[in-house]
Amino acid sequence: MREQKSQGLEHSMNNVYDTIIIGAGMSGLAAGIRLAMFDKKVLILEKHTIAGGLNSFYARKGRKLDVGLHAMTNFAKKGERGKPLTKLLKQLRIPYGELALNEQQGSKIIFPDTELSFSNDLNVFTDDVLEKFPEEKDGFMALLEDIRNFNEVSLDNPYESAKERVARMIGDENLREMIFCPLLIYGSAWEDDMDFSQFVIMFKSIFLEGFSRPEGGVRRVISLLMKKYKALGGEVRFRSGVNEIISENSVIKGVKLENGEVITASKVLSSIGYPETVSNLNEKIELDPKVGKLSFTETILCYNKKPKDFGVEDTIVFYNENQKYHYRRPSTLFDEKSAVVCLPNNFEIDDYEDGMIRLTFMANFDLWNDLSPEEYDLEKEKVLTASKDIVRKLYPQMDEEPNFVDIFTPTTIKKFTSHHGGTVYGSTDKSRDGRTPIKGLYIIGTDQGFLGIVGAMLSGISMANLHCLMEGSN
Repeated sequence: MREQKSQGLEHSMNNVYDTIIIGAGMSGLAAGIRLAMFDKKVLILEKHTIAGGLNSFYARKGRKLDVGLHAMTNFAKKGERGKPLTKLLKQLRIPYGELALNEQQGSKIIFPDTELSFSNDLNVFTDDVLEKFPEEKDGFMALLEDIRNFNEVSLDNPYESAKERVARMIGDENLREMIFCPLLIYGSAWEDDMDFSQFVIMFKSIFLEGFSRPEGGVRRVISLLMKKYKALGGEVRFRSGVNEIISENSVIKGVKLENGEVITASKVLSSIGYPETVSNLNEKIELDPKVGKLSFTETILCYNKKPKDFGVEDTIVFYNENQKYHYRRPSTLFDEKSAVVCLPNNFEIDDYEDGMIRLTFMANFDLWNDLSPEEYDLEKEKVLTASKDIVRKLYPQMDEEPNFVDIFTPTTIKKFTSHHGGTVYGSTDKSRDGRTPIKGLYIIGTDQGFLGIVGAMLSGISMANLHCLMEGSN
């Protein structure tokens, strides 16, 4: 239980909006665009100086670097109907060509005794599964049929263990572990399992639709969204962190900024996470969403030569040295036995000057948070060493040293996102319909339940449609 905060309404500056959106990430920007299209007076509040949230960008030593985005999932070709990306662009009225998407060359799941390849053509993955696991043909085809027939976006779906459901169709544990590996690390808030709805979302987004990268990286996506939002008359304020979400008698009234300014609105959409939203409420509520346990380190290595110069064509590799895939917060600072290895040069078009490899390890926020500055620097060096080791194991022909290195840790994530525990995939307590115990306050983004860049934007759109645009919405 939390103590009652002061409401501070007496300090209101009469800034009245239809909707306030907390956070200028993908879900917040998409929600803002959707509402501004219908002449709603919308304000997005962002505590940092740029938009993007978990998927943002920065520049260092002349290099433009992405944060979060390895690739966009849910690839769709121009004109394909019924795909999440197509629906998203239609809702936002953004022409397909403006994303300038480049498809992956091909990716892999690498376990000790087996490799599986996949691309944006499901047949590549299916053929490899049936070749490596011929006895699982009927079970794998039954899984594909189950996935195609399941309504993963229904707001009424109860939680169901994906591992238990999949095990009823596929008996080979190794195959199950390999299928789950990319799906878990690209979007599960649960350790070693995921909700079946989330499983279907991720399976479709990765195996049925696939990876692509916008030309120019995540900057292009954010720039498109910001341009569209402002053109529609939407307002955004940077350096405007929310200190308090204000309600009276469990009805939303507005927010108080860190500078003391109060802004009022009849609806507030929060993209900062369910636990984070609840912790900012001024009223006591009988709700305590769990803080997720999954956080990561990321290493960026730049080289004078590009991977293709060494004959390396992989786009993304999901690497695991154990027989089982241990998707959980490690008991050590980071888990060097598994990683996501992304080679951003290996999409259809390469617009990087350097060769680049990005490596992501699962990590323990609490252990990183307890380090002294000296210990912190030493442990980052260990992350770098482990990253180089995996590159040498996968690609021994890449024998040159990087010319640039950057590393971020769970505490970096906490610093720039304010997510409790440096969590990336949010709480295990999702709000599928976006509702909270406070009337007029809704959750969008990861803790509403949609994942990835496309999923986050669809979350913002769907919650804006449901709660702010539908006649008689609450």
